[in-house]
Amino acid sequence: MAILVTGSAGHLGEALMRTLAGEKRAAIGLDLVASPFTTHVGSVVDRAFVRRHMAGVRTVLHAATLHKPHVATHGRQEFVDVNITGTLNLLEEAVAAGVEAFVFTSTTSVFGDALIPPAGAPAAWITEEVTPVPKNIYGVTKAAAEDLCQLFGRNHGLACIVLRTSRFFPEEDDNPDVRARYADPNVKTNEFLARRVDIEDVVSAHLLAAERAPARGFGKYIISATTPFGPEDLAELRTDAPRALRRRVPAFEDEYARRGWRMFPRIDRVYVNARARAELGWQPRHDFAAVIARLRSGGELASPLARTIGQKGYHAGARPAGPPNG
Repeated sequence: MAILVTGSAGHLGEALMRTLAGEKRAAIGLDLVASPFTTHVGSVVDRAFVRRHMAGVRTVLHAATLHKPHVATHGRQEFVDVNITGTLNLLEEAVAAGVEAFVFTSTTSVFGDALIPPAGAPAAWITEEVTPVPKNIYGVTKAAAEDLCQLFGRNHGLACIVLRTSRFFPEEDDNPDVRARYADPNVKTNEFLARRVDIEDVVSAHLLAAERAPARGFGKYIISATTPFGPEDLAELRTDAPRALRRRVPAFEDEYARRGWRMFPRIDRVYVNARARAELGWQPRHDFAAVIARLRSGGELASPLARTIGQKGYHAGARPAGPPNG
């Protein structure tokens, strides 16, 4: 029985296909784009295409999507077609084919405006209990697709796991002020404190979710690097993040000084992965302290898998609207 991976030419799809191949597990890759990891070229919007390639599939890892940067180049209807209708096609054909586990790659961008605390408030502690308030068509369609997964879990008995991933793509920050003030590796290292995850850990979360799905039924999980902070740090993070970090990971200061890097003065939200670790048994390897230790020993910021995949981009020509995850 095979594993079906959608979006196999993309960052995550390629990472999944590479990992499955390394484990000698049968995998089928679907994508609009031909690539060494795409078995069949076509769109998840094409119901007949989906049906043809669902036969013999035990697990679906649904990573294909229009991303946040595509808001600048694609219409709202295209987002509905790909992110909602495409997901619906996969869910219905998965049920018809007797698929045992369906893992949907969502995004922390679904939280939208819930991520920004009001002036004077502590940083937001973002768990699965926070109600999403999507702020663009990308977030709206991903949230709707999550609801479809829950519907099929409840009404059709399809074991569905939703993984809300934080930033793992290698593109530069969309904020020109951030790009001007911080080196890109500095930005990404800072983000491991609260809103970034290495693609190697994203892959392990997907494969664990597929294993756990039949027993769990339905679940939503935040997939982000483990933060060193706790709720007791939230007020200080909003006013003096470096001081809070000195208490938690003091080793960062010497390495940052050596590289001429700076910590962000404030952090406005922290993604919390505790539920994924407790219920899926996920053990992410790449948190801020691990990254600092790796840099101190002469290693690289990104994992070997992330470096192998590299940067793919989203558009020809104009700069995209921003990283795909909030």
